[in-house]
Amino acid sequence: MREIELEIEQIKQRSRQNESEAEQRMKQIESETEQLRRENARERALSALIKQHCFPPECNSIPPQPIEIDCGPSLP
Repeated sequence: MREIELEIEQIKQRSRQNESEAEQRMKQIESETEQLRRENARERALSALIKQHCFPPECNSIPPQPIEIDCGPSLP
């Protein structure tokens, strides 16, 4: 009977240890997820700045038509 009680206690201890390890892992995952979100936000902001500086709005618009100079004969 004592052996069964010891085995049950060992199982309970392993279960508590597994739960503790699972909680620690979840906290680690949450921390890593938050870090990735911050890095992702920084990368999006940097990408927007690069696009803004390397491809300003005037580069994306239709170029204006050149002004044609009238080269016809001048009137006296």
